[in-house]
Amino acid sequence: MTVSVTLPKPTSASQTTGGGVPTNMPSAIQTPAHPVPGAPPAPASARLREDLIHPDPLLDCLVEVCRLHGVGASRASLSAGLPLQSGRITLELAERAAARVGMSARLQRLALADIDPAALPAILILSDNRACVLQGFNADGGAQVLLPETAQGSINLRRDELLQRYSGVVLFVRPHFRFDNRAPVQRATRRGHWFWSALLAQRFVYRDVMLAALLVNVFALAFPLFSMNVYDRVVPNNAVETLWALAIGVTLILLADLAMRKLRSRFVDEASARIDLELSARLMERVLGMRLENKPESVGSFASNLRGFEQVRDFIASSTVTTLIDLPFALLFVLVMLWISPWLAIPPVVVFGIIVITGYIAQHRLHELSETTYRASAQRNATLVESLSG
Repeated sequence: MTVSVTLPKPTSASQTTGGGVPTNMPSAIQTPAHPVPGAPPAPASARLREDLIHPDPLLDCLVEVCRLHGVGASRASLSAGLPLQSGRITLELAERAAARVGMSARLQRLALADIDPAALPAILILSDNRACVLQGFNADGGAQVLLPETAQGSINLRRDELLQRYSGVVLFVRPHFRFDNRAPVQRATRRGHWFWSALLAQRFVYRDVMLAALLVNVFALAFPLFSMNVYDRVVPNNAVETLWALAIGVTLILLADLAMRKLRSRFVDEASARIDLELSARLMERVLGMRLENKPESVGSFASNLRGFEQVRDFIASSTVTTLIDLPFALLFVLVMLWISPWLAIPPVVVFGIIVITGYIAQHRLHELSETTYRASAQRNATLVESLSG
């Protein structure tokens, strides 16, 4: 559909500013008719919002695809709270932005001829860091596209021209399935916890970490068993061949243990980085999207609370997680001690019991002291921020 717009000719009394904006434009951007005496003249674009005029082709295409599917969306509703890069949304953030309005996004690398017309409209990523909405194909082989600059007006492009600009990446955006009023809600759907859901998303990585930890702890038994066999069987019988065989076996196990430790450390670092990124994004999104009635009374106290979340993130990325993973395998060493001699297992079991009982007794007192310290820190930050801000 071709839309023609006729602009009114400026009268002789109209003037243009240095940026080429006539002063007789609508009141949303024009200067007051009667300026205040003594006040400096305001520019013609003083009321223009930068978030509306800042170019972001991908975000504009997301808004248009939502409109084509009958879903109300705006730039602010899609990008609020997201870590934009240079004021623009990225392909990695497109899925999160679409999920805010009940849309699902999937990024694929497809040739233009392989795009199914039934999956349209879709967003084509162009080679010049731009994007367009592909609405369909014409009978002559051309494509009907919607550019962000055309403001809901589609144009026809030749296939060769589109192929020259197409980067080979397409973003499919479709609305999620929704029940209508004929299917009443039986029970509200539970949303995942902001912290535990991020951990559960990396459960497969931690599964590999547990397998690597199991092998590391099994390999740790090799050296004590090697020493025991050397003193019990090799030295009394002067079995040099047996000593060589045991030494080669222990060397191979130590090399495998080193490889497993490196893999475990790599897996833990990878999972910690993903969890850190996910938690940071969720916290920032919730803070920026907080409703006014939920705003805290003190900004300093709220900043202190956010700093407390940093300790949780640092704990996940620290080596303490690896220690907690190795803790259940202490039972394996106790069982080996019981197999060698029951008297060897008594001291570790007694010490472990004393530690558990002591920690349980001191838990309540430590909780009170931690809460007092936390509240005192929040009060100090609140007073400091309010004093500096006046």
